[in-house]
Amino acid sequence: MSENIKFAVIGGGSWATAITKMLCVNLSEVSWYMRNESAIEHIKAHKHNPNYISSVEFDTKKLLLTNDINEAVAYADYLIFAIPSAFLDTELQKLTVSLKDKIIFSAIKGIVPETSLIVGEHFHFQYNIPYYNIGVITGPCHAEEVALERLSYLTIACGDEKKAENVAKNLAGNYIKTKITDDIIGTEYAAMLKNIYAIAAGIAHGLGYGDNFQSVLMSNAIREMKQFIKKVHKMKRNINDSAYLGDLLVTGYSVFSRNRMFGNMIGKGYTVKSAMMEMSMVAEGYYAAKSAYKLNQGYGAKTPIIDSVHEILYEGKNAKAVFKKLVDKLD
Repeated sequence: MSENIKFAVIGGGSWATAITKMLCVNLSEVSWYMRNESAIEHIKAHKHNPNYISSVEFDTKKLLLTNDINEAVAYADYLIFAIPSAFLDTELQKLTVSLKDKIIFSAIKGIVPETSLIVGEHFHFQYNIPYYNIGVITGPCHAEEVALERLSYLTIACGDEKKAENVAKNLAGNYIKTKITDDIIGTEYAAMLKNIYAIAAGIAHGLGYGDNFQSVLMSNAIREMKQFIKKVHKMKRNINDSAYLGDLLVTGYSVFSRNRMFGNMIGKGYTVKSAMMEMSMVAEGYYAAKSAYKLNQGYGAKTPIIDSVHEILYEGKNAKAVFKKLVDKLD
């Protein structure tokens, strides 16, 4: 089934764990890079990641575990990056082997802070990777539900249909449905933006707004997303497809959503620093809010929700006061 294609997963978090689990169903061997050497030793001894979705049990005979990113990159034809965007540039600086001729898929839902680019654009402009060798893996899908083997859906985007199909079929399984698209830029921006909207949903919940308001917030969010993405990359797309609307809804409503959790804490009065410390996980939407706001200064899309989240997180404005103004801008 794999057509002798070699895959490496780059990252040690929940998404990396879930993706490695999916690949192990269809492949006899998967390279897995993570920085944490003690986690690698734990997986070898106990067959599960001690830090993320530890209910997933691996057949360790299928895993080529390494804490050397160069070893993983040299091994694979297809590289799947699943690390927080805030740490991507630091990890890539460790590379001494070439990314030339590698096929790169991003499962990262954010913008690289150092360049203010989505991950696909970062690889293209910083490493001269052609767009036909770059793809995106997006939801709607939470790693935690993959661990529980609950029915989940993935959208695989790539300009080269054959490469999208190769990834899609090797991630598919009894409880994983996959489909492909050629909207690389749109799906990746949607994956980034939905985290900002999930923070907004969390703030609203923390402030005491109910389900009625949440429904209005989400319906406005998908329209805002549509306008933003259209400004960035105009092409024919259905914003109601699961890669856009579906991913937004699951991130905005799910109890597994780190971004919603982060927003909820902000709404309840936590400072940004204290919320991050208590979560001990990265909320991608925090970094995305700053980048999206900055990018939109050039695009000029109407984005009251993004603007409001930015005011709260980066301008120190009171969440209750900001949302009081926001409710009059929604319909």
